[in-house]
Formats: sequence, C-alpha cells, structure tokens
Amino acid sequence: MEYRKITAIVTSEKLERIERELRAIRVSGISVSQVRGYGEYQDFYKPDMMARHARIEIFCRASEADDIARCIMDAAHTGISAVAAVEE
Repeated sequence: MEYRKITAIVTSEKLERIERELRAIRVSGISVSQVRGYGEYQDFYKPDMMARHARIEIFCRASEADDIARCIMDAAHTGISAVAAVEE
C-alpha cells in the first residue's frame, strides 16, 4: 500500500473550517503547527513582514490524497492563488 504526505500552509482564520471539512470526509488524523513566514502575503505593518499561518500535515493512502488536497483547497480558498503539495 502506498502512502502520501499532504502539507498545506493556510491562513489561521481558515483553520477551523478546514478541520470541519476534513472531519466530514472522514480524515482520520491531522497535525497542525503554527508557522510564521512571508512570501506572497506579507504583513507590511510589522518590521520583519512576517505573517502567522497554520501548517497542516496529513499522512494518507495514495488513493485518498487528491480528494483530501482538493478538500483543503476548497475550504481554504480566499481568492488568492494557492498551491497544495502532495509528497510521495
């Protein structure tokens, strides 16, 4: 059986909705970490421009990876382009 690791970095405001949607499709477990960084979004009101985000990591069967990634992208959609990474 093949497994995949899904990593998504999302805005902290969307985290609760994403968790709810993942439970609805019966994802058995996730890991959430608070992270800071900048890139496409920068907090110009802070001297270091760092913004707080949530990193979600999920290990799942390869056959479930696309559905889980799509669920996260749909729930986290803010109107800004997003990228989801699925690692083998």
